[in-house]
Amino acid sequence: GVEGASAAAHALSLPADAYGNDVSDIFMFYTFCLFSLISSVDPKFLKLTKLDDKIYSSFRETFKELDIKLLNPDDLKSDEAKERWRPFCNQFEGLVEDFNYGTLLRLDCEKDYTEENTIFATRVQFFAIEIARNREGYNDTVYKSKCAKS
Repeated sequence: GVEGASAAAHALSLPADAYGNDVSDIFMFYTFCLFSLISSVDPKFLKLTKLDDKIYSSFRETFKELDIKLLNPDDLKSDEAKERWRPFCNQFEGLVEDFNYGTLLRLDCEKDYTEENTIFATRVQFFAIEIARNREGYNDTVYKSKCAKS
């Protein structure tokens, strides 16, 4: 509900060190919070960072053709992809806390976090893709399916 969405939004806004030393737990919590948020609040109204506009515009400038609805792991992990992602990510060093720390990212945005539907990505990649999914309407399916069950 609204209280859960508000708590999740607050948790996403906190710096990673607010959660202690276990980085894997921190980012699992971030991803859980994001999924809780897009299940509870219309994703087009979500703001994941203070830099959403900058992250989104730079992401779409750099990755115009990237299919964010259903990610191909090669678009993140191939040698060619890494060469494209590196300068994109590095521009957020010092701007996005722990910008290059690892987190889980859903491959298919219409599905939940499962072992088969996740890939390890950097925090900036996660933010860029999830901000784009929110703004471009791809996370609407999760939100609408949760609303239909209510």
